[in-house]
Amino acid sequence: MRQKKRLAEAFPDELSADDAVEIKVIKTSGDMVLDKALKDVGGKGLFTKELDVQLLNGGVDICVHSMKDVPTWLVPGTILPCNLPREDTRDAWISPNAARPSELKDGGVIGTASLRRQAQLLAGNPTFKCVNFRGNVQTRLKKLDEGIVDATLLAKAGLNRMGMTEHITQVLEWDEMLPAVAQGAIGIQCREDDETTQKYLAALNCKNTKTAVDCERAFLAALDGNCRTPIAGQAKILEDGQLFFAGLIAKPDGSEIFKTERTGPVDSGVAMGTEAGEELKAKVGNDALAYFGDAEILPEPKSSISGVQSDGLGGYQSADYAMPSEGKDPGFVSTE
Repeated sequence: MRQKKRLAEAFPDELSADDAVEIKVIKTSGDMVLDKALKDVGGKGLFTKELDVQLLNGGVDICVHSMKDVPTWLVPGTILPCNLPREDTRDAWISPNAARPSELKDGGVIGTASLRRQAQLLAGNPTFKCVNFRGNVQTRLKKLDEGIVDATLLAKAGLNRMGMTEHITQVLEWDEMLPAVAQGAIGIQCREDDETTQKYLAALNCKNTKTAVDCERAFLAALDGNCRTPIAGQAKILEDGQLFFAGLIAKPDGSEIFKTERTGPVDSGVAMGTEAGEELKAKVGNDALAYFGDAEILPEPKSSISGVQSDGLGGYQSADYAMPSEGKDPGFVSTE
């Protein structure tokens, strides 16, 4: 709805009528398949493939994406010319037991499905235990209340958009938890040959956000990165007008981390990101995927309150709780 309003404001003569822009909600496999870990069912591309098909077939003219879910290589015939003004990119620490990760007890259990977060947490304290934690925000917060884990992390941008920032214990700065590539950014994709739509999107594009996101995605592409890999990267425009980039790659167990930083002209963002990725790739023998290995995040444990055993993938499977067959968020669905 927000993008529809912005288009109407930018092109009042063409797009201000209520029926000028139709919103079409498309369920993706990533939204529906919650009984498997993302890395086992196609990675982040699960959140975009149905949209790609609709776009190429003319079912829709634009697709609005959370940029964190968009693969580094777009489907041929499509482009991503527009990024909206970026939200807060930082991660939010949520815990009733510790004000921040460094204050959590040894052996603390942290719910996260992200190898990036796991690697950085274990680098700070290798006694931590990271366990798989999927489901929507409400489901994860309920599991936290049940004592299944001692803490969890979520993107602050998502909590901001949902009006749920009251649950945040601490917002983590980049030096404590470097965010994912393109975190907090919304992108709009269209067909490469659709000049009319590109004209509309140009009016919505935030130049600073696109500069930063393009730099970060170039870094990820140089490393062949995806949701199987503990990679973090963030770029921002400094007060002096220069572009700053920070990136890292890590062993999933946090035993080794390589970091890089650089500053340069804003028009060199893609080159900066590519060079940063190639620098870190060289440090691991030019085979980043072999360096990361096939690490797994541990299954989610059972609830310390209800005693219900988790299926390890964000839902519960027992005589009392079951995963809905239609594949929606598992929540806490009774079998009665």
